[in-house]
Parts: sequence; C-alpha cells; structure tokens
Amino acid sequence: MTGTVLQSLDRGLLTITMNRPDRRNAINAEMSAGLIEAARRAAEDAEVRAVLLRGANGTFCVGGDVKSMAENKTTLSYEAKREALRRGMEISRLLHLMPKPVVAQIDGAAAGAGLSIALSCDLRVAGASAKITTAFAKVGFSGDYGGTYFLTQMLGSAKARELYLMSPVLTAQDALALGMVTKVVPDADVANVATELAMSLAQGPTVTLGYIKRNINNAETLSLEACFDAEAAHHSRCSETDDHREAAKAFMEKRKAVFKGH
Repeated sequence: MTGTVLQSLDRGLLTITMNRPDRRNAINAEMSAGLIEAARRAAEDAEVRAVLLRGANGTFCVGGDVKSMAENKTTLSYEAKREALRRGMEISRLLHLMPKPVVAQIDGAAAGAGLSIALSCDLRVAGASAKITTAFAKVGFSGDYGGTYFLTQMLGSAKARELYLMSPVLTAQDALALGMVTKVVPDADVANVATELAMSLAQGPTVTLGYIKRNINNAETLSLEACFDAEAAHHSRCSETDDHREAAKAFMEKRKAVFKGH
C-alpha cells in the first residue's frame, strides 16, 4: 500500500498509519486530508469499534513539516492560512469526540502538532526511548491541533504553561510521571502492546465505551447538573444493549463475556 495515510481494518480495529517516514511523519496538506478522511471513516463506519493511530518506521509524528514551510514561496493571506490550518486541526477534534476509543502508539518522537494529536487520543502507549515535546516555541509558533486545550485539561494550567513556554524534551518516563502517557514499554514491544490494548477495546462493549467517552468529554465543559442528566440517559441506553445482557449472563455463568458491539 502507498500513500501518506494508510488504513487497515482487522476484527473491528482500524489501524491508521501516518506514512511519511522520510520526514519522520511530519504533517503536510496531503497527510492532513488523509487523517481527516480516516478519522471520519472510523467515526461513521459501524464495522470500526476502536482505532489505533501510529506512525511508520519507528516515529509517531514530529509535527508540521517545518522544512516544507521554510521552502514554501506561496504567499497566502492571513485569512486563507487560518482557514487551511483550522481544516487540518479537525483531526484532533474527530479523534477526541468520536464515540469509539482511540489508542496512540508513540514510537520515536511526538512533537508539536504530533503531540497535540496524540493528546487528543484516549490512551497513549510509548516506547521507552520516545521523546515528547511541545516544540512550538522553539520554532516561533504558539501551538495548534488542540495541544494547549488537551494539555491544560490533562495536567492543569500551570504545567501546560511550563511545557509550552519552556518546551522541554520529555522522556517517556517523564511523560508517564506527569500522566501524559498511559504506559511505557520497551521499544521492541510498543507495537504489540499498543495493538493488543487497542484490539481489546475493539472487542469490548462498543456502545458503552462510546458513552463512557462522552461522559468524560462532557465533564470537561458541562455543569454538574448537565453531566448528571447525561449520565442517567447514557447509563439507561447502555442497559438496553445486547452487550449488557451478555455481560450480565456471563457474570451469572462465571465466564468471560463475548461482546458484539451492539
């Protein structure tokens, strides 16, 4: 397969691979459009029950393609640049809000917009040698792809300010200690561990996992009353699923539930 974004569906798990290894999977316009198309498919396709996002050739994503930016002689208006960037940033919104769990496999490096995209995912598995940094200030940018939002929600305003203003390069263990990644594993194991985690979610109670994700997203912005109302509605909806009935039966029969995703 060729292209800047690859897709592979296996037993409900859609693996999305950023595929510009010669640029350490830096984001250009083609990759941006491919990521958005893949994320929309993941959100809308009933056959997709979970997503694994990764980069080709041992690097997650080093962010925007700064080399191409420096070489680009095209002069765009402020309004055109803003609109083009905002369209590309849609990938982070889609991953964060889609009613299916998303796992990021962080090999090598996650920097700039690459880190922002990883933070928009639900879970992050990092290789032990991975380097993680906001990077924006060092190249004269303020930040895009939602990183300031996700990092502030995740770690609080004070730590987000530190990581953006000072732009330190974190080790995977540093990121784990802060709560930015879910787990750190040896580099040789990161692909298998991330795939196994994502596949376990793909075999889970898909409707319920989607509502769990929505509840947590609601908690980021809604009032207590609104969150309670939504929890009651979502919990009641989940009680009507075949997966809930299967889980209750499996509990009584002292066996592992087999979920079908509906």
